[in-house]
Amino acid sequence: MHLSDATWTDADSVDTDLALLPVGSTEQHGPHAPLGTDVETATAVAEAASEAYDGEVVVAPAIPVGIAEEHRHFSGTLWVSPDTFRSYVRETVASLAYHGWDRVVVVNGHGGNVPALGEVCATICRHDAANAVPYTWFEGVGDQRHDMGHGGPLETALLRWVEPDLIREDRIDEAREGAAERWGEWVSRVNLAVDSAEFTENGVVGDPEEGSKERGEELLALASAALVELLAAIEGRDLTGPERR
Repeated sequence: MHLSDATWTDADSVDTDLALLPVGSTEQHGPHAPLGTDVETATAVAEAASEAYDGEVVVAPAIPVGIAEEHRHFSGTLWVSPDTFRSYVRETVASLAYHGWDRVVVVNGHGGNVPALGEVCATICRHDAANAVPYTWFEGVGDQRHDMGHGGPLETALLRWVEPDLIREDRIDEAREGAAERWGEWVSRVNLAVDSAEFTENGVVGDPEEGSKERGEELLALASAALVELLAAIEGRDLTGPERR
């Protein structure tokens, strides 16, 4: 059940303690993919997993703005501080838990959110009346995760499958020509670049042409299957905390 489409009486009748909270970003993804790419992909994976799961799962509305200041040089990019982001996620999980949906997977579509999500989910588990686990969809697709890039093969492929009208196909060549081969500027295993504009001309990393619709179908299947497996583990997990040693 997706909360955005449900009435409060629909929500009241749901017998589950499982919830999915998609989080993304509103940020540049090159000239060919929308600013809302990370929200669209996270939501698509969450909805696919909720449909495939053998049991009821609540899907919350996505959090659309994340930690994305690294893309600030590209118009339309929005961002909040890590503190604001962590607070928003924590309080949203708390409101889900208030209604009994206290086992929450935060389904993430943006790499810049990862450190803060790890921190806030640990805080929730330790101190709140809820259990929260972060899941980043492009980490759940096996070896294909190495092709992630930015506005590159994986994101382009998944959007071509779930929301094909959002890809500006007539700008793919432009996206390829201005793309970087890899994320960052690395020396001695240290990334010297702070912002993406330092190493990519148009915001793209990787070749979006390698992101076919068929690949997108496979990515959605892999990412949602991994999420279903995670939901099953969380539903059956004993959440009683360990005793102090």
